[in-house]
Amino acid sequence: MPRTRFPKQTSEASRPETVPEKHSKGEPQNSAHEVAAPAPITPEAEILARAQAGDHYAFAHLYSLHKRRIYSLCLRMVGNVAEAEDLTQEAFLQLHRKIATFRGDSAFSTWLHRLSINVVLMHLRKKGLPVMSLDEAVEPSYDDGPGRSFGAPDLSLTGSIDRLALERAVAALPAGYRLIFVLHDVEGFEHNEIAAMLDCSVGNSKSQLHKARLKLRDALRHSMRKGGRE
Repeated sequence: MPRTRFPKQTSEASRPETVPEKHSKGEPQNSAHEVAAPAPITPEAEILARAQAGDHYAFAHLYSLHKRRIYSLCLRMVGNVAEAEDLTQEAFLQLHRKIATFRGDSAFSTWLHRLSINVVLMHLRKKGLPVMSLDEAVEPSYDDGPGRSFGAPDLSLTGSIDRLALERAVAALPAGYRLIFVLHDVEGFEHNEIAAMLDCSVGNSKSQLHKARLKLRDALRHSMRKGGRE
């Protein structure tokens, strides 16, 4: 009897079980249980974690990374080298005590600047200097001249301005205005970063910078008129 050319059909029970295809590494998977990969840990994040765990060498490294900007902030705010050095040390002492409370809700540099700002303002209050509180500093007002595009470059402050006159004018600003001017125009922080440091809105940060620039412009005009008479 001739052999049939067709293979014998298997029953459902004996049919081999199909194996699902494996996805290649570069192929996206559409699983409902897919979990996003964690963000890579940066070297500074590792150093911060070690410092929070009590590693003194890691804390010293954080100090070396951030001390220049904190010192610059303190110097611009108090205008005295010795006081700025003392305030920088005090800020890092506060950091050593409070570093374990940092939860990562903002960038570490933003959190550190907030801590340092509080140290500086407390120092100014102890000296009996007129200090605008942070709440007053970020309170919007509408009596400082005509409106303009807040946060845009102030062309009246650019050009060849006597550096000493500018530094004197910055030093003469109320502490609240001076703080936002220094953070934005000197230290280079964005308004959203300043808002996080001072617990205010981005709009208030822009408004206070605008008012600080207006006061600087008036002070510089007065300085130039005075210099022309001498």
